[in-house]
Amino acid sequence: MFPPFPEEPASAYCRELIADLASGAVQMEQLTPVSAQRAEQGIMLGVLVCTAADGSQVVLRTVSGIRCRLDCDNFVEPIVSAAEVSRALQKNDGEIHSLTEKINTLKNSRRLPDGAYAEQTDEERSLCRTRLDLCGESLQSVLSLYSFCCADGLVRDLLSMVKKRLPPTGTGDCCAPKLLSYAFAHALTPVSMAEVFYERNASSLPIAHGVALKTVPPCDIRCALILPAILGLHILYRDDDIIVVNKQSGVLSVPGRGPEKQDCIVSRVLRLFPSCIAQPAVHRLDMETSGLMVLAFTQDAHRALNRQFENREVQKEYIAVIDGILPARFEPEGQMELFFSLDVEHRPHQIWDAEHGKSAVTEWHSLGTERYTAPDGSARTVTRIRFVPHTGRTHQLRLAAADSHGFGVPIVGDTLYGFCAPGERLLLHAETLCFAHPITGHAMEFHCAPDF
Repeated sequence: MFPPFPEEPASAYCRELIADLASGAVQMEQLTPVSAQRAEQGIMLGVLVCTAADGSQVVLRTVSGIRCRLDCDNFVEPIVSAAEVSRALQKNDGEIHSLTEKINTLKNSRRLPDGAYAEQTDEERSLCRTRLDLCGESLQSVLSLYSFCCADGLVRDLLSMVKKRLPPTGTGDCCAPKLLSYAFAHALTPVSMAEVFYERNASSLPIAHGVALKTVPPCDIRCALILPAILGLHILYRDDDIIVVNKQSGVLSVPGRGPEKQDCIVSRVLRLFPSCIAQPAVHRLDMETSGLMVLAFTQDAHRALNRQFENREVQKEYIAVIDGILPARFEPEGQMELFFSLDVEHRPHQIWDAEHGKSAVTEWHSLGTERYTAPDGSARTVTRIRFVPHTGRTHQLRLAAADSHGFGVPIVGDTLYGFCAPGERLLLHAETLCFAHPITGHAMEFHCAPDF
């Protein structure tokens, strides 16, 4: 993951914390017994610098895991304690150990003289399946204990954040989710966050006395599964001038009319980064479209990015899944020019208008057919398309797919120009975004694959 907040000055407080641990001014207390080998292993330290409502600075500190704590100011405890985890595991623990002993006995009984093993018996396979089911049940019991206060003030449970599968053991025990959940629960605004690896031996002393401190971003294995939900944003890049996010399907890019349409990518950026300009958006995606968006933190960056979009210097590529097979009259790749204008009686629909419509130029590349399984379990053949828009017209790609002057085959889940089944989403995603950095001029290229 890209660090969601600047790492300075939090890294400076990490250095102080390491120095205090090295000198003994701060003690690390072990809450549960560990082997001598694991006792020597290092641990991740995390610091989050925040601003309180009165403008004062609050520095939060924590460690990864649930098995130790620090006797320092503003220490953030685990979301779920080791005792709570132990109680959740207790139900199946005895049976899992018993099954493991039986499985090991059966495995040893099929060991051959040359050290290899004969094929598993049906009994052993059955015991392994039972153990796997019990382990999954125990993991679900543990993970169901976890919930986090998010940037919007709502509390969300871990399992609702990762709907598709059970996350790895330890998800929610890293520094970042603990620190951010605590901050949002106490109305603190994050300013800077850093995590560092601390080795519990003399090798940490040079770091404490001036050697460069290497920070570690939130992990991809666990934190990446839940931090976007906690923050309300999936941040792919951020510096002093711009932020690049992966917009979720179903979220507006900019505020709409009415209080129910104020939650959007812009409002979420402003909530996390209060010093950002009031109007940071330089382009937008349809609410149902997911994918890459760049926003500006400063007026200078906003002007420079706007100029690039107006001059068509920004390269964008989208992935879409159309609801059927590409008609035979279309080559696997090509370019089309269509003309559309607003249907004023059925906003926001666009309609074909060869006389007064605006030109919409779209390049396409067929990536092949595949089987798509709908939310109701039914399956059908669809075609994956890479779209490269050369203009930026409203609903340009949705119309290139659905309109009779285009493919005549709507994108799966299109509520405006096709059909969207219950539980379905528009399968359109902004996958690639290339532009020049608005301040440095350096080429910036971002890729983010769709989750469909």
